[in-house]
Amino acid sequence: AVQLVESGGGLVQPGGSLRLSCAASGFVFKDYYMSWVRQAPGKELEWVCAIRSGGMQEWYAEFVNKRFKISRDDAKNMVYLQLNNLQTDDTAMYYCAKGASIDTMTDRGQGTQVTVSS
Repeated sequence: AVQLVESGGGLVQPGGSLRLSCAASGFVFKDYYMSWVRQAPGKELEWVCAIRSGGMQEWYAEFVNKRFKISRDDAKNMVYLQLNNLQTDDTAMYYCAKGASIDTMTDRGQGTQVTVSS
């Protein structure tokens, strides 16, 4: 069975940074696009970014504005999300997902909470 386990969330002040990690298992990781999505309280699920299989191409939502960086390590079946210059609007549960977008993702993890507050 597919398993995606996120970690690395926490409480950070505005302007701070976090690095989220996602450990994947149960499928041939290197063959799949991976993405990060997030959901703030009372809001819909929102796509954040994606990385293609092989890691040679990345896509980001407009709101990211060059603050976040997705990466993957196919040898370790890991995908990462570096979050920089975090703002209060970035407060959300962050999920890693198997697939490139909300419409195409087939699985996602339990999530890791990111809270940005002074």
